[in-house]
Amino acid sequence: MTVLFVAGTGTEVGKTWVACEVARAARGSGRRVAARKPAQSYDAGADGEPLAATDADLLGAASGEAPTTVCPSHRWYPVAMAPPMAADALDRPPVRLADLVAETTWPQGCDLVVVEAAGGVRSPIAHDGDGVDLAQRLAPDLVLLVADATLGTINLTRLSVDALTPLPVLVILNRYDDADDLQRRNRAWLEHHAGLDVVVHPADALHHPSLTLL
Repeated sequence: MTVLFVAGTGTEVGKTWVACEVARAARGSGRRVAARKPAQSYDAGADGEPLAATDADLLGAASGEAPTTVCPSHRWYPVAMAPPMAADALDRPPVRLADLVAETTWPQGCDLVVVEAAGGVRSPIAHDGDGVDLAQRLAPDLVLLVADATLGTINLTRLSVDALTPLPVLVILNRYDDADDLQRRNRAWLEHHAGLDVVVHPADALHHPSLTLL
């Protein structure tokens, strides 16, 4: 079994899309996949129902699991804030890192477990921990760091990788356009000057030596 932790350099960089694509690629090769989102927050209507598919909905569709298996129902927070902040806004109990870790389980026999964090690597996931703390506690085989390919990504990517040290990190430049000169140069700088492993297609993560699932 291999555990892949999907983190991001920030919010809205495409973590869920990347995590879903990795899960679908692994399932398409005949692997048994589990997806997990320890806690999620989202925009909701006056009735508390999501205004759009949640991360757990999308991950569950990709892994073939129920959304409440991906993320326990008591960790669904219908306020678009970091989970512990959403819990406070909703007058719910504090979110503890140890509880999230204990709840992040999967069935035996999985070939790949994809765990998606919330926000950026230093975004709070619990009242007593952030994405880095969660990753360190789960001790994944590989962290897949999702980053934009555009202006500013070198700084954000390097800061995120430094925060994740000593965990092994593979960077994916999401929405990468090889025809864009800046994006090509960003990729080359991260690879050749910063010495990072970089891919631009989610399925390529499954060829990484830490995973080798394809």
